[in-house]
Amino acid sequence: MSESQLKDSGKPADEIRDLDRSTLKWVLTINLGQCVAGAMVGLWAESTALIAAALDNLADASVYGVSLYAIGRAAHIKVMAARLSGWLLIGLALGVLFEAVRRFFGGEAPIGAAMMVMATVNAGLNLVCLRLLSRHRGNDVNFKASSIFTSNDSIANVGIVISGALVMWLDSNAPDLLLGIAVACVAAHGGKEILEEAAKTKACSEAS
Repeated sequence: MSESQLKDSGKPADEIRDLDRSTLKWVLTINLGQCVAGAMVGLWAESTALIAAALDNLADASVYGVSLYAIGRAAHIKVMAARLSGWLLIGLALGVLFEAVRRFFGGEAPIGAAMMVMATVNAGLNLVCLRLLSRHRGNDVNFKASSIFTSNDSIANVGIVISGALVMWLDSNAPDLLLGIAVACVAAHGGKEILEEAAKTKACSEAS
């Protein structure tokens, strides 16, 4: 948040930064919990999509940790942190894509009901995270990155619910694998958006 925004908010800078840190700590904790629960259920249900979502939550938690570190620091440090977030998400996307292709050549249909329940729980938690992040009204590139990550998670979890229903209907692992690839594409697009935001922030910082 810029100095003018801090003044316009009517709150001391330290208080606003403390609120930002508190917000990021909450979403970091929620995403770590989603990662552990999602990975366990995904392995048990043999769902590529759930495992991909769990890895996505792990990447999110890493980004929130980086964003937490960047609060109150110089603009160039925030840009570096955002770039790290973007490349981390793109790297995750490539890993998920590889896993989806690997499972395409073997594997039984996952447990569709488990996919639907876990994804529904995750979607609810994502809404909680978005509500927490919405309290921040500044133009901080790392908060924008955090919102992009959480929005992408929401889209992915809706897809997993649909995929789980199709798995149960078709008795096939194809919907799960296709959703895994879709999660990879959403993650890659999110990483691209974050890198673009970082580039804009850098340009604005250099121009001012």
